[in-house]
Amino acid sequence: MSGLNSSLSRKAEDYLEAILNVSLIKGYAKTRDIAKELNVSPPSVVEMFIKLDKLGMIEYRKYEGVLLKPKGREIASVIKYRHDTLMSFLKLIDVPADIANDDACIMEHELHPKTIEQIHYFVEFLKERGSELHTLEDFSEYCLVKRSVKDRSE
Repeated sequence: MSGLNSSLSRKAEDYLEAILNVSLIKGYAKTRDIAKELNVSPPSVVEMFIKLDKLGMIEYRKYEGVLLKPKGREIASVIKYRHDTLMSFLKLIDVPADIANDDACIMEHELHPKTIEQIHYFVEFLKERGSELHTLEDFSEYCLVKRSVKDRSE
């Protein structure tokens, strides 16, 4: 269970986040959209939709799609914020995008809200003042050197 909402599993939170993400892009979310987003089978999506509907998180209508209810939207928005914050941080430290996404998906459920908040402030600080400090450029250069040394030794 996630630290965010003890009544929901990480998997359920991932579904809520996927519904929000797809809805923001398309204006709606259907079973096949969520199956594609999460790389799962449509029957698995329907099974989770039924569970989330019973919990009052979504409104699921067979063949019509799914809508987030206020409670589900609130949780999905928090998970999305956490994911986006972690992605920004991981990109800043030059983690490849695919790895950053996978890691953010894990960390978004486990890190304490205060930790996420501090990471958010740190990312904002570097974005606002990083060019003055040359911090990001210096770090990127440092990583390039370290990777090239590591590659030569392997």
